Amino acid sequence: MTSEPMSPHPLDVVLINNHMNDLLEVAAASLKKAAMNEEAKEYILNDEKLFRTLKKAANRYIGGEYLEETITKVLAYNQQGYRCGIEFMGENSHTETEARHATNEFLRACDQIKDAELNATLSLDLSHIGLSISKSLCMENLQRICEAAGRTNIEVTISAESTDKTDAVLDTYLHAASSFDHLSITLQVYLHRTLEDFQELIKTPGRIRLVKGAFDTPKGLSMPRGRALDERYLEYLDELLAIGHKCSIATHDLFIQQSAERMISSYRSRRSVYEFESLYGIQTDQLENLKDKGHPAKIYFVYGQQWYLYLCNRIAEHPMNLFKALIDIVDGSITSS
Repeated sequence: MTSEPMSPHPLDVVLINNHMNDLLEVAAASLKKAAMNEEAKEYILNDEKLFRTLKKAANRYIGGEYLEETITKVLAYNQQGYRCGIEFMGENSHTETEARHATNEFLRACDQIKDAELNATLSLDLSHIGLSISKSLCMENLQRICEAAGRTNIEVTISAESTDKTDAVLDTYLHAASSFDHLSITLQVYLHRTLEDFQELIKTPGRIRLVKGAFDTPKGLSMPRGRALDERYLEYLDELLAIGHKCSIATHDLFIQQSAERMISSYRSRRSVYEFESLYGIQTDQLENLKDKGHPAKIYFVYGQQWYLYLCNRIAEHPMNLFKALIDIVDGSITSS
């Protein structure tokens, strides 16, 4: 006679779940640190077998290795009623040649957006176009991109970078924003300094893209994930809507999205200034629901070979995505391009 298997004690289930959550949090923290490892990034880029293996996981989140692949996807999403953002991935160019190569790729993207008549914006990391080399080189390259984008009314968004670059990024934006009103900036809500930065940035005409913040920071510089951070995010959004300042609600957090919906309903005359934004491959069903309700919706695409940092951050933001990454690598269901 076989005995019935014993059900786990409820307390054991709680302890197991807590232990699993702790392990996932440790994994997320480790991934954030690994994402900033330049040696690891270079090793992956130079090892073809490892590159192709890990790229099976990255394919879930990127437009492709090349601009043309991404343009095809953007066109399909445009036809479904979405606006799209396009970013050529990369950061920390070490030479002037690398920075100018990246700049030329952004200029090519401007041409492709124009030629395909896409409803799309352009995004970039300032360190990709020379900020880590010199501010003057970065400013020169940013000016070239903004001038090309301005000729066809393409919005250019400066992306967020690690905290050691925040001063330089915001200084460059504030300088350039005086000449280009189609230039926008990404604001990381979790940084304590954002309380002060926000008051300066709302004086500029460019769109403010609100993100919680994904980078690992030194102790004391940022708020932890949780309700306090969510409320801070909504406070910034409320002020932007109240003054009619263009903004992007760039989050996959359902609580913030639903709270923003209620907030927006009290600012009906401000509907033209905001958009909800989601990263390609992450919880886009929520964005589709918002779009179907009549809200402006935007899908954010990245492309290129510098996807290592991006992949690590996507998994770190939602640690359960680690299991999706393993499945993608093992069964190859998402075909490498």
